[in-house]
Parts: sequence; structure tokens; C-alpha cells
Amino acid sequence: MKSKEMKTAAISVLLAGSLLAGCGSVAAGTSTTAGSTAAQTANASTTAAASGSEKAMTLTVAWWGNQVRTDRTTEILNMYSEKHPNVSFDVQPSSWSDYFTKISTAVASQNEPDVLQLGYNSYLPQYASNGALLDLQPYVDSGALDVSSIDQSILDSGTIDGKLVAICAGVNVPAMMYNKTLTDSLGITIKDQMTIDEFEEVCRQIYEKSGVRTDLAYGNSESMMQYIMRGEGMENMFADGKLSADDSSAFVPFFKIYEDGLKEGWMLDAATYAELTLNSVEQSPLIYFSSPETESWCACNWSNQLTAFKKSAPEGMDIAYTTWPASDPKKADYLHPSQYFSCGAHSKNPDEAVAVLNYIINDVDANKVLLAERGIPAASTVANAISSDLSEENQAEIKFIQDVVTPNSSTITPIGPTQSSEVFKAADTLVEQVLYGQTSAEDASAQFFMQASSILGG
Repeated sequence: MKSKEMKTAAISVLLAGSLLAGCGSVAAGTSTTAGSTAAQTANASTTAAASGSEKAMTLTVAWWGNQVRTDRTTEILNMYSEKHPNVSFDVQPSSWSDYFTKISTAVASQNEPDVLQLGYNSYLPQYASNGALLDLQPYVDSGALDVSSIDQSILDSGTIDGKLVAICAGVNVPAMMYNKTLTDSLGITIKDQMTIDEFEEVCRQIYEKSGVRTDLAYGNSESMMQYIMRGEGMENMFADGKLSADDSSAFVPFFKIYEDGLKEGWMLDAATYAELTLNSVEQSPLIYFSSPETESWCACNWSNQLTAFKKSAPEGMDIAYTTWPASDPKKADYLHPSQYFSCGAHSKNPDEAVAVLNYIINDVDANKVLLAERGIPAASTVANAISSDLSEENQAEIKFIQDVVTPNSSTITPIGPTQSSEVFKAADTLVEQVLYGQTSAEDASAQFFMQASSILGG
């Protein structure tokens, strides 16, 4: 996929949307009523795509995410079961920190879920190369899987080694949520496209005036490290399956932010996170804290998470968002395929699994329940059909993507090599050591370069 096409495709999906202004069996729920010709057409195509067999079957559907995502996804699966009484679901929601461990174990035993959520990260090519993901192209060719309103460039992003193994569910962008109630009370204005120096100065001011500290994507180096390095001019951390940097000094700027924050007091130390579920909205230090010493004024997340953060926030806390910080914000920022759905290659009911995938992507009633929680729908007809139903937060997301990010962003970095997930786990461990005061930014960078090179076989 050409980088320019990817960005153009994402923009076109967003513009289309704006022009119109835990594990168990799922019981049948209450279906919404089709309110338009578009809804009736989508529902008809979903029904036609479903397997004609009336045999009873249970499909496993797995995803990670917050409670909002779990509630909405469970509801649409209830709706599907109501239309197809022979189909029930074993739902398997997980936290981000647990999800890929569980899926990797399932993949190793050829027992992957029938339908599973994946992200724009190294797990996608890894599972594809392991033969764990169903090739969806035959279902597209037969008409069972309708991708006619998904831009080809976005569709291509789910193609690995010539096989279509994942369908993009939506588009989002990196977004730093922040406690606007707090910053307003301190007389501090949060600007978009902050540089690292500007960000650190804001962190100092907030800490000095309130004692509230900063959380900079602790436990999520895969996203933040690449973002920071893009801002330093490293468009891609990997080249030909190896690190693209010539020496360890290239990575000092990333680790130095954490070192600066710990030394100056404004960054949360590693001990604060010991009892928290990492990358969880509900247990983000922006939301979940006992004192200013354990509180963060911000959380680096994704634009489609604003609804979940607002729902989870303490009473009286107004949450807004801005861009992540970087030395060169325009080089760092990008439009992002928020999530994908795939089907397990070893599913006992692949036709029905694809029918469920088709339903999630194309059914208007289902998407009026999901309401762009995973990002602005990639299927433009669905984005158009649900735009009037979107919440204030979703409308804010569209405006943020169009007005703030799109004019000030660069092409997304290609998915890294299969071993890159291990590379970023090593980075997470080193960030932890920096925030325990056990190592310096320079030493962490040297260790990272050595460990990453070893992991990548270089």
C-alpha cells in the first residue's frame, strides 16, 4: 500500500462521515429497528451473507477494550443471535495487557477465536504468517463479505503476504486526553502540536501548582516510542527487519523524557503503576487515583476513547484532548487504522464467522449501537448512515481528526517485523527501570539498542 494512498483514504472516510452533518454465552437481546432504506439494505445483505445452515453453533468472539466497548459489542452480538437463533456467542473481552497473551496461546494451539479484534501492530503479520488468520478474499469474491464501500487503500492495509486477513473497522488518531477542569483552574492553556520542550514545561507548571504528575503512555512503548522517534526524524524504526538506527544514541530522546520527569518530580514513578491494569481507561492515573501524587493530568490514548474516558471520569472532571508531544509534531502525527477484525483460520464454522464479520462492518443498526467507539467506520456508507446518531464526543473526534491532525500529519509507519512486539516489551522494561531510578536515559538507550538488535537477529 502506498503511503500517500493510505492517508488519502483515511481522510476520505472521515469526510464522508462528516458531510451528513468476563467470558460467557451471549443471550438474545433487543434488536433496534431499521429506520432507513440504507439500514434495510445493510440488514438484508447481512442476512444473505449468513450461513444457510440451521445447525446450532457457538462462535467465539474476542476483543480488548474498556467497559463501553464490551457493553456495545455484546449488545450487537445479542442482536445477531436474535436474527439467527441457531447462533450463540462465547464472548471473550480482555484488557490490553492480557489480550495478546491469550490470543498467542490460542494461536499456538490452533484454537484461535472465530472472530477476533486485532490492531495495526506486529501481531497482525505474526498471526498471518503462522497461518492463524482466514483468507477473506474468497468471501469478498463470492459477495459474502461486502467491502464495496471501504476504500481500496484502507482495505489493502489488512493484506499480508498477498492474503486479505483483516478488515479495518475504523479510523482514529493518537490523542492525549487531559483534565481540562484542572488545567483551566490553574490558568494553563493546552495547545495542539506541543513540542517535547513545550510539553515538559506544561508538566512542570502543573506539578508546581497542584502536585499532579504526568503519565506518558507507561507500558505502551510500541505506540509512544515510534511516535517520539518519528518526531526525531526516524520515519521507521526498522529497515529490512533490523533497527534502522546506526547506534544507541538515536533512542536517547525517548528515554530522556522519562528521566527528566522523574528527576524533576513531575512524572509518575514506576511504583504508581504496580497495582494498575496498564492501558486500561478505568485504571488510567487520569481517572483512577487516591492523591495528587498518584494522579496524572493526562493520558496518551486514541481519539475514539474520549467517550470511555468521559464516562469513567470522576464527577466534575471535564476531559478534552490534544495531540501527543513530539520534537516535530507534523512528522510524528498520523492517521491510524484503529482496529481490524479477522476470522480464525481453524474455525469450525468459517462461513458463519465471516457472516458475523460482515455484520459488524456493514450492518447499520449494529453500528448505531457501536457508534464509532472503535473509530470512524471504514465503510463509508455506514459512516454516512450513522453520522446523525453520533455523540458529541464522536463529532468532536471527527473535527479533531479533520481540523487538527489531518493538515499536520505524515504517512503512518509500516507495521514492524514479527519480532518488534518483543522489541517494544524490552523498551517497556527499560522505561520501568528509568522510572524506578535504576538506570539513566543514556544507559537505557544502550541496553535497548543491544537487546533489540539481538531480538531482531542483528
